[in-house]
Amino acid sequence: MSHAEEWRVGVYLIEEDGTTKARAVLETGKDTLVGRGRARCNPQDVEVPAIGDELAASRAMRDLAGQLSRAADKDLAALGAVPPAPRTGYGWPDDSAAGR
Repeated sequence: MSHAEEWRVGVYLIEEDGTTKARAVLETGKDTLVGRGRARCNPQDVEVPAIGDELAASRAMRDLAGQLSRAADKDLAALGAVPPAPRTGYGWPDDSAAGR
């Protein structure tokens, strides 16, 4: 079975008063997920806006990735394809042992 789709992710950054806020928006054509992240500059540190952007954006994308993983888990569970709880990570149950 062949399948192709294009999903778009946009990352939007706003910096105000030493705090950078980021939104990572995933558009699948069927759903929209929004991840959020923020970074604050320590008042004693030199302000480097690029670092705040990187931290806030990475946190927003991490939030988005978690939401997407939870959505996949929910879809897998609906098909009866999820290992029993408790789950501590993502992937197949023996993934951690494969690299040893």
